[in-house]
Amino acid sequence: MNLSNLFKIALRAISNNKLRSSLTMLGIIIGVASVIAMLAIGQGSKKSI
Repeated sequence: MNLSNLFKIALRAISNNKLRSSLTMLGIIIGVASVIAMLAIGQGSKKSI
């Protein structure tokens, strides 16, 4: 299997499962944002102490 074939299969799978794909992307975005927020809170509390 070459790279272009795999890319076509991946796009087809994403388009067939739109709700699952959007929920997965939303979960990843929320996860990354929460990690960044926790790091910012930790750094802010270190500076205040």
